[in-house]
Amino acid sequence: MIIREGFPANLVTPPAEAGAQLGEPLDSIEPVAQMDPSLRRGGDSTVADLPQITIPYAFARKFGVVVDHTDTDAHLTIAMRAGADPKVLLELRRYLGRPFDVGFVEQIAFDRLLSNVYAMDGQANALAAVGMGDELDLLAGDMPTAEDLLDTADDAPAIRLINGIIADAARNGVSDIHIEPYESGLVVRMRIDGVLRETLRMPPNVAPVVVSRIKVMARLDIAERRVPQDGRMGLTLGGKLLDVRVSTLPSRAGERVVLRILDKENAGIDLEALGLPPALFALLNEALSEPNGIILVTGPTGSGKTTSLYAALRLLNDGSRNILTVEDPVEYAVDGVGQTQVNPKVGLTFAAGLRAILRQDPDVVMVGEIRDRETAEIAVQASLTGHLVLSTVHTNDAIGAITRMRDMKVESFLLASTLRAVIAQRLVRRLCPTCRKAVPASDTVAPLLGIAPDAVVYVAQGCEDCNQTGYKGRIGVFEAVRIDDTIRRLINTDGHESEITAHAFAKSPNLAQSARDLVLSGQTTAEEAVRVSRRDTTEVAPEVAEA
Repeated sequence: MIIREGFPANLVTPPAEAGAQLGEPLDSIEPVAQMDPSLRRGGDSTVADLPQITIPYAFARKFGVVVDHTDTDAHLTIAMRAGADPKVLLELRRYLGRPFDVGFVEQIAFDRLLSNVYAMDGQANALAAVGMGDELDLLAGDMPTAEDLLDTADDAPAIRLINGIIADAARNGVSDIHIEPYESGLVVRMRIDGVLRETLRMPPNVAPVVVSRIKVMARLDIAERRVPQDGRMGLTLGGKLLDVRVSTLPSRAGERVVLRILDKENAGIDLEALGLPPALFALLNEALSEPNGIILVTGPTGSGKTTSLYAALRLLNDGSRNILTVEDPVEYAVDGVGQTQVNPKVGLTFAAGLRAILRQDPDVVMVGEIRDRETAEIAVQASLTGHLVLSTVHTNDAIGAITRMRDMKVESFLLASTLRAVIAQRLVRRLCPTCRKAVPASDTVAPLLGIAPDAVVYVAQGCEDCNQTGYKGRIGVFEAVRIDDTIRRLINTDGHESEITAHAFAKSPNLAQSARDLVLSGQTTAEEAVRVSRRDTTEVAPEVAEA
């Protein structure tokens, strides 16, 4: 072996003369599985091609050695952490069965290299590693009880468990995975159809192992446990591309982790597939055909606003327009659309990104969210200069978006001149068609929904098809407002929100009415309808209720 950077050659002895014992031999540890090239993240220039030779992560971190595939030398190179025991090279030489060069690196550089080399490790061969048929509780039972990955020579159980959790979540349409440490144990909860459910509970002493492994996969600083961190990892599961966003948060019992699963196929949803009623679909389609102006989508977090915006972009992305976005973060990659992710650490805010985009000759601009006065003013100016601007705001309903823009000090006459349409949406759980049950509306439900007491509604039951939940998937509830001359005049004269609401929904359903229609058609329950439109349930028009 060749020693670099002043490595003391007299410390290296041939394997036959070596008497130092480093504990369990390296070749007795199950090597890290090699990843199939088809599972690599596409288009991510930060991820090097997967090494053909690697060593177990726990051994690499504990003894401070890692196969350095960033070296351009034709020989195999081992990066060794400064201060590491050189005797480990003897065991490494025997395990690898081939000569190698050795180079020292400082602690910070070593940690970065360690994360880069092993980041994809847990994502490799996800289907094979998990076994797909394995139960999560069985995988959890294989977990070591070490306090840290440093203390265990075999990290394969952690890899299998994490892959199993993510694979199980993807199969069941989970949007978020919560990994929560408590004194009583490590709890895994999954958000399915908008509702959190506990799926796994493990002993508390496995929490550091699980969290450390996730942080490695997401390229986070495994030594930093005092501050929140954000990262991401890519997966291919059954031919489906998944992007997993990782967020850690220090807590009293340890680091909490939330994994948000983004199905990249959602970026390919067409506008027709959103489930908009025909009248609202025509309204939105008409607004999108405008050459300039602002179109807003409103709703709480997790209501599908981003999916709706991407569907609108797909409609506009016909090759004849320059479409640019500024997002936080970029959730889905769309061919033909220039996408920029905000980075406040370097000053790239929504406002700064939007200002820069306007110098790129755009036809259509999508801003992930209008959340401050500066961004709102730039969006208005962009629409006044001939650009079509799509964005979101956080309000309870469509008319609330007008009030929100006013609160951000957008002049009423500018808002009246630029706003084209506002779409408000919610997501409700869809009843399982296999086991739903028709019942007469109760005396409590009927007045809440504005329906006749003897009207037929449906309730959730539970069966094998829906995992005994009674629900299967989610469906959108929408209301839309097209800014016509009357609403434009009301905005320009600072008309009250109630006046605008009365005109906007004189002939168009609001959220409460749309939710009630879904109840009567058997697509969701009265409880779901009331949950998403409680504030509006008293606004159901009498003539609509009688229908």
